[in-house]
Amino acid sequence: MGPAPRCGRPTRLRDWAELLRAPALFTVPGDALAGAAPAGLRPNRGTAYAACASLRLYHAAGLLTAAGLTSAARAGRPALGLASVLSATVWAYDLRPKRTPAAPAAPATLAAPAAPAAMAAARALDLPLGATATLSVPGAPRSRRRAADTASPVPARRPLLPRGGARAPSGPVPAAPAVGAALSGPDARPPRGGGHAAAPVTARRTATSALALAAPTYAVTAVSRHEAHGGSALTPLAALGATTALGVSLARTGASRGIVPVWAAAAYVPTAAVPCLHAALDPSPPLTRRAVSGGIRAMIPLQAALAARSGANATALAVLGLAPMARTLARKVSPT
Repeated sequence: MGPAPRCGRPTRLRDWAELLRAPALFTVPGDALAGAAPAGLRPNRGTAYAACASLRLYHAAGLLTAAGLTSAARAGRPALGLASVLSATVWAYDLRPKRTPAAPAAPATLAAPAAPAAMAAARALDLPLGATATLSVPGAPRSRRRAADTASPVPARRPLLPRGGARAPSGPVPAAPAVGAALSGPDARPPRGGGHAAAPVTARRTATSALALAAPTYAVTAVSRHEAHGGSALTPLAALGATTALGVSLARTGASRGIVPVWAAAAYVPTAAVPCLHAALDPSPPLTRRAVSGGIRAMIPLQAALAARSGANATALAVLGLAPMARTLARKVSPT
């Protein structure tokens, strides 16, 4: 008889870590933090509620769906609505036909584009969930960059000359009140949803960041469909092109913001692209799984690059701090 299997607390912890895909847990909070950045607000308790809701919805699915929606509800009804859509998307991904030895043809016939699209949609919804939850907190402090933008005075205009030819009064023209002061005056009423009006530029930046998260998520999920059997070189090659193009674009657009966006983009490209290159050259199951693992961990520097591009350098550095922990844990437990 062979030796009895070891049991105890370390084994149970490892089992839970494998069940919850512990290294992938570190990729979730950055979605909410990257969502707060385009809104020009510092992370607050609404951001924490959104991150907690996402963690519960992603990695516990049906077990903690109610708890995840409860966390989102604490951030307000708009956040709860987005979290409900996110929960339905996660359920759609979890209930998709899996590629197993018993049903190897399931993805090719029933869920070829459905699984990557569902996961990409989940990531895309996660970022506006963080933005909405952050905006829902009344009196949330703004970041220095957004405070400077809103506190700048409106340039004064001289009065128009009347038709009779009278001259306008000479002397200095009093400056118009600042936008922030006008909105916070005694007669001003704050808009609904925590006192922050969602400007079109904020919505556009949030949508752009959400799409930037969705594109590589789709590519990595498509690669993961082949991690059990391998044999596909075209899929990791396409993921290689998508991740490289995204990283270069983030580095170019973020260069005007300083070194942090470029640094984050430089960390993203090798983490995601190099394993995809290896899988494209040799589409074996081990290298394909390594490409999937790298693509998942690359979400962390991607989130940091998106936050830094919006001027939230401190948030970006905090998100980057999760990368070493995820990389260390991924050596012991697979994130897939």
